Amino acid sequence: MKTVEQLRHFYSELVCARAEIADRRVARAFATVCREDFMGPGPWKVSVPGGYLDTGTDNPAVLYQDLVFAIVPEERINNGEPSLHAVCLDALSIRSGEPALHIGIGNGYYTPILAELVGNSDQLHAIEVEHRLAEEAAKYLAIRWNVSVSCQSGAEGPLPVSDIIYVNAGATQPLFAWLEALTIGGRLLFPLTPGLGWGAMLLVTRQPQGFDARFITRARFVPYIGGQNESDRRRLAAAFGDNSWRQVRSLRIDERPTNGDCWYSGDGWWLSTNELE
Repeated sequence: MKTVEQLRHFYSELVCARAEIADRRVARAFATVCREDFMGPGPWKVSVPGGYLDTGTDNPAVLYQDLVFAIVPEERINNGEPSLHAVCLDALSIRSGEPALHIGIGNGYYTPILAELVGNSDQLHAIEVEHRLAEEAAKYLAIRWNVSVSCQSGAEGPLPVSDIIYVNAGATQPLFAWLEALTIGGRLLFPLTPGLGWGAMLLVTRQPQGFDARFITRARFVPYIGGQNESDRRRLAAAFGDNSWRQVRSLRIDERPTNGDCWYSGDGWWLSTNELE
């Protein structure tokens, strides 16, 4: 019978294969962090269409699959799909030593994986607005010398200036507090989503002349508290009704949208299908 360590190694390879990424640093990070340390006692609940399925066992081996497990099932708060997070972490092109900010960490499982990737950076800030989850994450992450956990809303600034900002709750817009915290060359990755509906992960890179922007993959997340505008949800859902979102190339701030290249416009921002000039 395989040990949990062997299962974790297999799981890391499976996750990266399904994510179609070759970065061995991401695979090593997934192989290093014990998922069972963040999930509480079993049996656990697996997210399935229409609800949850009880695992019927407290054997941690069941956690080492590319599955979504419930954290707070009554609120549909989950420990998200590993292969999706692998895609996202790979897209951020994280370099060792980069200051990072993780927003909406839930119970904290993906935070130490991010910590493995930033390596010797002593500036990894983790934020969770739900008090009970923030307390749990702080307990689980206490052994991580380079991670600080705070219970606060990441929707308002000022936030720590960061090279990497990774958001794990869906917003109907790129919040200005996030953009202001980005360094030149810094990368923000967040789910642009209409409520609980399907949207996509938007990667924003700050350049001296503005913001590059690309959608990475389709995604659906729990809505971000303070990051959802009710009036924008229907328009955003309609915008994601076809594959035109794949054409987005830049994020424009405080400019008037032009009809020819505007994929979607919000209050004071819009996404363009044109590259930055």
